[in-house]
Amino acid sequence: MSLTLPAGVALPVTASALVLTQQPGNGDNGGQGEDFGKSSPVGFLVLILFLIAVAFLVRSMTKHLKRVPASFDDPPAEEASADEPPAEAAAPAEPEKQQPNGASPAKSD
Repeated sequence: MSLTLPAGVALPVTASALVLTQQPGNGDNGGQGEDFGKSSPVGFLVLILFLIAVAFLVRSMTKHLKRVPASFDDPPAEEASADEPPAEAAAPAEPEKQQPNGASPAKSD
């Protein structure tokens, strides 16, 4: 089975294909002039500045990552209880007695 176009359609299709495949002849090369693809010294300087900035960012990120702990999990209960003082020592020796109505006790001298 071959694909054939009717005679009335073949001429416009062929003509439009020839028009679309032509290169522009009016001097417009689509932005590709004589200097297309060449970099200027200013562009090279900007590229060097970006590379230096990236180097400083990598250095800073490395310093910050070294400060991050290996794990964010809570420490085991054994280590946590050894670091804390006993509950008896943390409690005050004699708690103040409050009045039943919520007023603070009056000191008598």
